[in-house]
Amino acid sequence: MKGSVLLILFFYVIGPFVFAQTPTPEDVVLQVERDLAKAYQRSDVAGITKGVMEDYTLTNSSGKVTTRTGDLEEAKKVDPKYETFENEDMKVRVHGDTAVVLGVTHVKGVSEGKPFEARFKFTDTFVKDNGQWRLYAGHVTKVASPTEP
Repeated sequence: MKGSVLLILFFYVIGPFVFAQTPTPEDVVLQVERDLAKAYQRSDVAGITKGVMEDYTLTNSSGKVTTRTGDLEEAKKVDPKYETFENEDMKVRVHGDTAVVLGVTHVKGVSEGKPFEARFKFTDTFVKDNGQWRLYAGHVTKVASPTEP
């Protein structure tokens, strides 16, 4: 009986630590992507700085290339102010120290005093920089809403 109690205690108390699985590189990259979305939603300058490479570029839906510097300036101004900044349907491929994430971003908020809401298909490229996955490049394409032609 005493042995059974000890075995049960082992599985309930110590077992989760012993049998815990290490997250895969794919899991880690997807978490970094989710954390970055939260940083942008909150206009979190420190979070954006940590998660985005210094020489990052984004080709936005109008074809304009933006940079981390521009993103940080927007975050400092809190414009746009995001109510929603969420990624959906994400898929990731990892090859060594490079990862590519495909998905859909839903954003909603206010920019220059005007409300907006949109969905974008995105491709984000991450690189492992000193052991940390960081966003290196992105490209987005606006997804037409059901009310748009």
